[in-house]
Amino acid sequence: MTDFLRISRDGAIVTWTMNHPATRNALTGNTAVAEIVAAAATAAADRSVRAIILTGAGPVFSSGGNVKDMARFAEPGLDADAVRNEYRHGIQRIPRAMWALDVPVIAAVNGPAIGAGLDLACMCDMRIASESATFAESFVRVGIVPGDGGAWLLPRAVGAAKAAEMAFTGDPISAAEALACGLISRVVPADSLLEEAQALAARIARNPSGILRMTKRLLREAVHNTLDSVLETSAAYQSLAHMSADHHEAVRAFIEKRPPKFS
Repeated sequence: MTDFLRISRDGAIVTWTMNHPATRNALTGNTAVAEIVAAAATAAADRSVRAIILTGAGPVFSSGGNVKDMARFAEPGLDADAVRNEYRHGIQRIPRAMWALDVPVIAAVNGPAIGAGLDLACMCDMRIASESATFAESFVRVGIVPGDGGAWLLPRAVGAAKAAEMAFTGDPISAAEALACGLISRVVPADSLLEEAQALAARIARNPSGILRMTKRLLREAVHNTLDSVLETSAAYQSLAHMSADHHEAVRAFIEKRPPKFS
């Protein structure tokens, strides 16, 4: 029995629901880090998982760090090195686990995604949001910096200038503004958010698992590698893809004018 994540499955699609509405699905001061890392490892090891949906229970996607829990940083005897190591061995495990996960992940943002909650959404491959969702890189407003990788994640989602504006002001943006700057790919009514996420996940999950995972890995590699490096990796992956039973089935199905049946 998990405490923070409620995990459900429908065929090849797994849904992770952050289930601490009383704390607005805060990511610190609880078991969130360990549970998200464990869920990512489980999904990575299960080759039958083809898509993941991440959402929040209640009216908030995630409020990020638990500000009430941060009061302990003012306690006597706590030094900066201890805090640094707490981040390194705590919340920073989430971006590492999410970045290493080769299953496509959809963030279904049901409400405010604040601070580390926004950064968690940015760790996903795709983001769709309800009309009531808002987004804020709000660390500066509580006198801290993005300690969970947001300075790396957010510019890749919205561009350097917009990320700087959000990080320096801490101002929230609406779902419509998030759509306009490319942070999310669509805005939907709140009562159809999960339905839309599940439909997107189903379109992904109808494709072969191994090819999905290699495609995601190529997209990840392209973030920080040169074109030549990505081309070389693409050629290696393509050699594996062409030799796969799923590719052979796809070609036969195309020739025979029928839907493919992937393993």
